[in-house]
Amino acid sequence: MTSPDAGAAAFSKSEMMIVAASRELAGQRVCFVGVGLPNIAVNLAQRTVAPEIELVYESGVFGAKPARLPLSIGDPTIVTGATSVTSMFELFSFYLQGGLIDVGFLGAAQIDRFGNINTTVIGEYADPTTRLPGSGGACEIAINARQVFVIMRQSKRSFVDTIDFRTSAGNLGGAEQSERIRREQGWIGRGPSVVVTDLGIWHFDDDGEMRLDSLHPGATLDDVRAATAWEIRVADRLAETPAPTAEELDLIRSELDPGGAYTR
Repeated sequence: MTSPDAGAAAFSKSEMMIVAASRELAGQRVCFVGVGLPNIAVNLAQRTVAPEIELVYESGVFGAKPARLPLSIGDPTIVTGATSVTSMFELFSFYLQGGLIDVGFLGAAQIDRFGNINTTVIGEYADPTTRLPGSGGACEIAINARQVFVIMRQSKRSFVDTIDFRTSAGNLGGAEQSERIRREQGWIGRGPSVVVTDLGIWHFDDDGEMRLDSLHPGATLDDVRAATAWEIRVADRLAETPAPTAEELDLIRSELDPGGAYTR
């Protein structure tokens, strides 16, 4: 636990990560939401820095304003106050592939320095040590949303030099290759923009590689290096992420994750 400014409650590393991710959505308009941590971060943004943001869930719901945090993309609360409820085919064909999604917000089990994501298997595909949930809509979101934001906990098992399976394309082997392949394949998205972990905030440089731009309170560069399987790039002016406010913590604890399933 880390203490923010005087008089505020202590907060967990997971709460810091969720708050930091939600703030990155300031000014965004339409966001395709994944379940779990992305779900909490985007719903927090809707209640704070991005009140006009439209939430899109892959079950076919556009413009959702859930009365509570959805348990899954099939949770009936997702349709609360929705602008439209469509088939998944219509959502992916007309909204996502039609270029109407500003941000795709995803989680990951593994990520590499270029933002390529694995949510399929750990180990060899034919005989994995762990079989993960798979892509769902993440592959299509990663190539068609205008930007991709990722939220995940960081360790050498998750921030790997080479992912075991490329479920969702990031910047492939670098910015130049990514731009060429996206153009050749007709992918309309620009690829990953932000990765938020429990240690800091990463953006992508001109080479398409992650660069650490901000450290969360209590985290050090040594902590980040110890939790990354490659030699990291660091911003010339490394910032410190502002601590969560009392309002942000109250929303997480009272509305979004009162049981602490994701924030402990």
